[in-house]
Amino acid sequence: MTSLSIDKKRPQERASHMQSSDQPSISGSRALVLLGATGDLAKRMLWPSLLHLDADGLLPEGLALFGVARLQGTDESFKAGLRADLSSRDGIDDAVLDRFLSRIRYVTGDVTVPEGAAHLAEVIGSIDQLTVFFALSPSLYALACANLKAAGLIQNNSRLVLEKPIGRDLESSKAINRAVAAVANEEQIFRIDHYLGKETVQNLIALRFANTFFEPLWTGRTIDHVQITIAETEGIGERWPYYDEYGAARDMVQNHMLQLLCLVAMEPPSDLDPDSVRTEKVKVLRSLRPFTHASAQQHSVRGQYQAGSIQGFPTKAYQDEVGRQTDTETFVALRCEIDNWRWAGVPFFLRTGKRMAERRTKIVIQFKSVPHSIFQQAGSEDLSPNRLVIDLQPDEDIKLTLMNKRPGLDQGGMRLQNMPLSLSLSASYGGEGGRRRIAYERLLLDVFRGDRTLFVRRDEVEQAWTFIDGLEKAWAEARMSPKPYLPGSWGPSGAFGLTERSGREWVD
Repeated sequence: MTSLSIDKKRPQERASHMQSSDQPSISGSRALVLLGATGDLAKRMLWPSLLHLDADGLLPEGLALFGVARLQGTDESFKAGLRADLSSRDGIDDAVLDRFLSRIRYVTGDVTVPEGAAHLAEVIGSIDQLTVFFALSPSLYALACANLKAAGLIQNNSRLVLEKPIGRDLESSKAINRAVAAVANEEQIFRIDHYLGKETVQNLIALRFANTFFEPLWTGRTIDHVQITIAETEGIGERWPYYDEYGAARDMVQNHMLQLLCLVAMEPPSDLDPDSVRTEKVKVLRSLRPFTHASAQQHSVRGQYQAGSIQGFPTKAYQDEVGRQTDTETFVALRCEIDNWRWAGVPFFLRTGKRMAERRTKIVIQFKSVPHSIFQQAGSEDLSPNRLVIDLQPDEDIKLTLMNKRPGLDQGGMRLQNMPLSLSLSASYGGEGGRRRIAYERLLLDVFRGDRTLFVRRDEVEQAWTFIDGLEKAWAEARMSPKPYLPGSWGPSGAFGLTERSGREWVD
């Protein structure tokens, strides 16, 4: 999935003061401050999510919304832009949109300078509980937090919502976490990975722990291997300044892919308490086998897309988009091993890339073949192991393939075929509105409720960075440069060898 661009301007590039319309300060019980309110993330995900929560009656009563950004503007101009962006949303009429827009105040300014945070506090007035959403570059979190705290906006009951990535490596991640921890305790901090807000990702927890027949089978004794794929058809484009600093491993593997891996591999938590769930995920991250110089060469692939075409349209090479030679990878494939009793010997194959053949995110649980086939005399070539496929995008679906007798008569005897059992969300719940929710809706609602189950704990973030730092170090020691691949493909040829060397293949 594409990482959305957010407001990454440096403090010196921003307005040094706050401006707002001449409305008086307001008082109320709760408020949300959205920093980076005019950025791409806010426009495409956050404002629409808040609107739909309002339409469904799920926003806290009387919640005031403050949009803060460096772009010069007034309440009227900002709301006019939002109205144009949001008026075409499914299920939204003029009355709902008018009610939503009446919640909003727009403030022009920069909270990374003390004067800006102080003026924001004047505009907000007296609020019982304030939630601050940081849709900013994480490099600005420390300054923003310190100034908001000094201005009295961060109190003991405030909530801070942090967008990924939390740092670029373990050292920078620890620095950001220390700065945020200086103004708020861990219970007040909500680190977002929006993949955890997807219905199918949450359904994975229900699938595993609300069905008795899965748990005895969720082990290396019955599962052959696991695949996790996050493929995107678009390139980097104008996001290259950010992306060239991070690359696919830091941008996608460190958060989205490792979070999905943890949900697949974690032990059953004692309950759904946030810390119970997150503690089990941390155990998985700690059990990941570190990459070495030798294992990186054997069990990892780096790639970078070249010039070509997708669906008949010409596309630039990554280096042409950047404008210079660069060793940043746009594709990563890994064979990971989890060193614990449940998963010993079960490979987890991960791959993610830009300019791929299809836009697709899926998890494949490949079960082992039956130990002995009684169908050798007829139709043995039709016998295949069971497979659980969890599709996250473009469609949300869970399919379990089972072997079934083909109907009809055949002189060769019994013939078999794969038949899927589907838990398609659109097919099952399409009649209830039919709208596919934005992942941020679930996460924002949980922020208002104070439920941190679907958010990432500090030690999770840092343990994930420990794994990625080891991978990056192994790549450097092995001098592994990205291999070229054509747009519209499934990555470099080495990615296929990653699975084929063990007699397996990617599920495309």
